[in-house]
Amino acid sequence: MIMGIASGKGGTGKTTVAVSLAAAMGEKVNLLDCDVEEPNAHLFLKTQHKESKIVKVMIPKVDEELCNGCGECSSFCQYNAIITPGPKPVVFAELCHGCGGCALVCPKKAISETQKRIGTIEISEGDDITLIQGKLDIGVAMAPPLIRSVKAHLNSHDVSIIDSPPGTSCPVITAIRGCDFVLLVTEPTPFGLNDLKLAVDMVRNLGVNFGVIVNRHGIGDNRIHDFCKANGISILLEIPDDREIAEAYSRGESVVEALPHYRRAFEGLASSIRGMLLNRGE
Repeated sequence: MIMGIASGKGGTGKTTVAVSLAAAMGEKVNLLDCDVEEPNAHLFLKTQHKESKIVKVMIPKVDEELCNGCGECSSFCQYNAIITPGPKPVVFAELCHGCGGCALVCPKKAISETQKRIGTIEISEGDDITLIQGKLDIGVAMAPPLIRSVKAHLNSHDVSIIDSPPGTSCPVITAIRGCDFVLLVTEPTPFGLNDLKLAVDMVRNLGVNFGVIVNRHGIGDNRIHDFCKANGISILLEIPDDREIAEAYSRGESVVEALPHYRRAFEGLASSIRGMLLNRGE
């Protein structure tokens, strides 16, 4: 079972939910921190470092002696990572998605591929949780290739929880695509509702089963509940606006460890998700 934790905006409590759910599963769990621009799940886990890996992608390299400037490569590239403004092409490595298409269409075989480092993957273990965390190098523009490398460590034999980046753009879609279930974490505020609507559209377009968690319940109004009721969306958990949770977070402690009375709520959440997937035959 692969569960994604997402939201339409940052700061709603995705990592709080991801870490707490992983700790409450009661079995071996892989926690994948795919918020590679600012990973922070490790701050709330007592894990021991196991290994690190450098992640590289392939980018085009042009042999100018072979190149005749025909422009086939730039016509093929949909991301403008290679253009031909003059007699020879220019490569913008930051825009390259590493598909290798430019090398395939080059009639003169003037394009080869070379490696470019984009970040690292760090793996650590503790109790029943294995944390796989991606860290994007400073200055690297695109997160999806590193997210895909993190997701390559998914283990089909264990439960996996993916802590995705915030928002609804390409990195988030890369993170949650292929999940069995996605939890959308929101808050009862106007911004929370606006971005929840975007997130709901995203997961529905991807065809992924999902439910909603309302964090900081009690600080706003019922607009989130009204929206979910009107659209047939299940609210699976409400986390109150509890000062003790904020204090535990500031100390780098997970909710279920610092405040054991919340463990039952997250255990119930895991049970609800399993039940929903079982009813859908997954």
